[in-house]
Amino acid sequence: MRSFLYLVTLVSLSLAEWIDIDWSEVRPIEDFDHYWDRLPAELQAYRTARPVQRVTNGQEATPGQFPYQIALISSFGGRSGLCGGSILTRNSILTAAHCVVSDRSTLAQGGTAIMGAHNRNRREPSQQRIRFSRNGINAHPLYTASNIRNDIAIVRLNSPITFNTRVQPIRLPARSDTRQFGGFTGTVSGFGRTSNAGPTSAVVRFTTNPVMTNADCIARWNTALIQPQNVCLSGEGGRSSCNGDSGGPLAVQDGGSRQIGIVSFGSAAGCSVGRPSVYTRVSHYLPWIEVNSDLVLRA
Repeated sequence: MRSFLYLVTLVSLSLAEWIDIDWSEVRPIEDFDHYWDRLPAELQAYRTARPVQRVTNGQEATPGQFPYQIALISSFGGRSGLCGGSILTRNSILTAAHCVVSDRSTLAQGGTAIMGAHNRNRREPSQQRIRFSRNGINAHPLYTASNIRNDIAIVRLNSPITFNTRVQPIRLPARSDTRQFGGFTGTVSGFGRTSNAGPTSAVVRFTTNPVMTNADCIARWNTALIQPQNVCLSGEGGRSSCNGDSGGPLAVQDGGSRQIGIVSFGSAAGCSVGRPSVYTRVSHYLPWIEVNSDLVLRA
């Protein structure tokens, strides 16, 4: 069954120096017509479905456990989308294209990246909140929403990040690294939903499962939607990324945390149904990342 969803959550905010948000009013993007209108006709029946949308068997991170994790808030007119992302350099962050593109041609007006947060509702000393503008958004030029191809973007911030013990860049695979990472234990982290019809998480949460081979992932999804540009995380035990985690990092332990994926989509039947969650494979886009950021990759 070719059911899938983008894992974005909408919020309302004012882009002030410090952004205070009533997270109890967070709504998933699946509640909005503009989300459904851009999906294939065979998926329109899911407009009236109300699947269980939660991550099971996840847990709260310890403060500073994921120093590369960010919360990305992108403004689209009167509404704003909550996504995840990861720190590439002092000036740029990595996320999913669908977090900063409302359709195939419209970029977000700008937004705010929140670094160093454990609880994003609080004014934590470790937090940095830095704005970005539309001119700083660089979505992959071949991104297409209808079949979720090239779901990757780089956002350049208006001012540099200050690195400290709770704010650090993520490591990416080397250009010469041809591993597919099947069988590695993958860790996905973010501020996404944790309960049915409930709000997104105020604190960073994470869950782990085995990284799948693409052949196994295609067999589990029974669709050609999974491409070499994707990597999948097993949905065993109902453990998965969920609404609001989009754009966030999938990492493995390989001499330290190394990002191999960007949260892209999951099953429209619900986050906890056991179907693999699907990610943009970072190694597929290393040349593009290097050209469009100030990151210097290892050979």
